[in-house]
Amino acid sequence: MRILATLQNLKSLIFGLVFTGVISVLSLFLAQSGFFSRFHIPALIIGIILGVILSPLYAKVKSLSQKGIDFSAKKLLRLGIILYGFHITLEHIFSVGLSGIVLGIVVVSVVLLSGYIIGVKCLRLDKDIAILISGGSAICGAAAILALESSIRSQPYKGVIAVGVIVIFGLLGMFLYPAVYALGVIPLNHTQEGYYIGLSLHELANVVGAGGAISQETQEVALIVKMIRVLLLVPVLLLVPYMFSVSKGEHKRNLHIPYFALWFLGVVVFHSFVPLDEFIVKALRFISEVCLIMAMSAIGLQIDFKKFAESGGRAFTLGLILFVILYAGGFLLVKFFV
Repeated sequence: MRILATLQNLKSLIFGLVFTGVISVLSLFLAQSGFFSRFHIPALIIGIILGVILSPLYAKVKSLSQKGIDFSAKKLLRLGIILYGFHITLEHIFSVGLSGIVLGIVVVSVVLLSGYIIGVKCLRLDKDIAILISGGSAICGAAAILALESSIRSQPYKGVIAVGVIVIFGLLGMFLYPAVYALGVIPLNHTQEGYYIGLSLHELANVVGAGGAISQETQEVALIVKMIRVLLLVPVLLLVPYMFSVSKGEHKRNLHIPYFALWFLGVVVFHSFVPLDEFIVKALRFISEVCLIMAMSAIGLQIDFKKFAESGGRAFTLGLILFVILYAGGFLLVKFFV
């Protein structure tokens, strides 16, 4: 019986990994073609969209693929986040000086705290969803949501809601920022605009698209400032589970320390001081991307549409409020401190 159960589990693992693997390959292909390429929609986002679309199919074959889906959503997610550190070096972070680091800390702190307070206290939104949307807005979009979801161990549908909100406002900002700049409404130079975009846009792809639409200098500065926000994912991943473990008025959760956040930081330090061949770095970044896409698709496959409908409106409202805070607050910070 044990051998039979082991074989069934192995079959479920393989089938589930093949399922998310196929979605990952298709997402990568679509991201490089047509509409998705033109509007800088990353494979990570396409992956969760395809997962949601295929969720009815997954419901029918759940017993055959559950192990692989769970492995993708948890283990591959953490591996992807760890290897994401190969996108960052300390040299890049320090190149913008103390002002860029301080402003990044201010933005992440304010958005996280205000998002949590507004979401939970004012909108009566589920605490997990409020944290996920706030983290995605404050740090690095879908990647931050995935990491936080694993850190606080929230249900998959909550991550889908948060990602959906972040995608909408990230894309809106990617088109809005260059358009407003072209109209001359925003009195910032190219360097300041880079800070503005890096401090206030959600996804890395949004930063690339908006910055590149203005100038090469703007794009480079925006990417470096954005990476400061990405690096702040580490302390956020360590602090948020602690806050959840000591929360009052609810059933307390056991403290779950996301050690993968420390591995992520270790990779950043390693990448900063140990020279690697460019081919190896690109390969590790690609592996990270594939792992994250597979995790995204696994989350999308497990969506609960009923619960999505119940929280979607309030979640969208929170995303809108945080977008306004980032858009207005980011401008004021750059205007007066850069």
